[in-house]
Amino acid sequence: MQVEFNADTDQLTASLLGELDHHGAGEIRERIDSVILQQHCRHLVLDLSRLGFMDSSGIGLIMGRYRLMLSLGGQLTVTGMTPRMEKMLRMAGLEKLPIWEKQEKENAHETNQ
Repeated sequence: MQVEFNADTDQLTASLLGELDHHGAGEIRERIDSVILQQHCRHLVLDLSRLGFMDSSGIGLIMGRYRLMLSLGGQLTVTGMTPRMEKMLRMAGLEKLPIWEKQEKENAHETNQ
């Protein structure tokens, strides 16, 4: 499991690569949190487009980063989900959180009409 960072003024993009499971989630969480706190980022983007697999520890990682960003007065956006990952996140109730990429929200709205 790898994570690549791209920091812009107030935004940090963390691109996850490989497989996100309980073996690597803790280390990835610590790395992301460390960069957020060092860079004083107001917006975290979790890019899942190069993630091949994610289990329930991925849900925990997303929820924890959501809570961290809220506590810092910032926001979280999740992008690049496969349909399977998106389904898993929705089943876990994360569709109620304002973390979805705007384009994905609009596509879901159009599909439901």
